[in-house]
Amino acid sequence: MEPLNEAAKWKDWFEVHGPSLLLCARQWTHSIADAEDVLQEAFVRYWRYQRHLPGNPRALLVTSIRRAACDQARGNFRRTAREGKSVEGTDGENSLFEHGINGDAERSREIENALERLPVDQREVLVLKVWNELTFEQIAQTLEVSANTAASRYRYALTALRKELKPIYHG
Repeated sequence: MEPLNEAAKWKDWFEVHGPSLLLCARQWTHSIADAEDVLQEAFVRYWRYQRHLPGNPRALLVTSIRRAACDQARGNFRRTAREGKSVEGTDGENSLFEHGINGDAERSREIENALERLPVDQREVLVLKVWNELTFEQIAQTLEVSANTAASRYRYALTALRKELKPIYHG
């Protein structure tokens, strides 16, 4: 993919890649609203400071998303500490999948629950690889680990999901 530049139709590009980037942001946030804020902040950072850098724009955006999510989490933690309140659990509106997979809400919940039970390091690699289509090298740079570590985490995540999820039979 060519880097985004002044002549690129960024709205079209964002329309195509936005949903997978939102899913990426969602794994590092507490709600869809937070994920949307993180994605917006990351895209603004990318557009202002990184769009002229060489490399895959999607990989650069994923790095920006992760950093924006960390910034948001630190801000939320500080605010919560100041207010003396703890964050409550999630509710139904915070589903990872907006409309379900192929209209199957039950299967979507099953997959979402299985993803939530994965260790964070495995889940983030899986989301970056599957939904954001990053290479292990790009994932390694984003997460500041080796490519072999990223690949191992991906394999562990797939193994765990295979054990937990029942196959779907179409017959």
